[in-house]
Amino acid sequence: MDTIAETWIKQGHQEGLLTGRQEGRQEGEAEGIVKGEVKSLTRLLERRFGSLPKSVHHQIAVARPRQVEAWLDAILDAPDLEAVFTTATRH
Repeated sequence: MDTIAETWIKQGHQEGLLTGRQEGRQEGEAEGIVKGEVKSLTRLLERRFGSLPKSVHHQIAVARPRQVEAWLDAILDAPDLEAVFTTATRH
């Protein structure tokens, strides 16, 4: 038979495990969304403008999620590859 303190410790441990699992799932989901957007951005840029220079691949790889989203939007109106990155940077 557990003491009250032991019961509380076990409950705290279980709650901690559940919280950790939930946070891990959320972080994994967010990371997956960003990876998907990066993949989509790269695919759309290549489809629209052809082979991408290494510098563009690097720029995409180090970009923040909001920047990737802005570039995805900019693809629709940009007349060339350079415009995707310069127009989206101004917004």
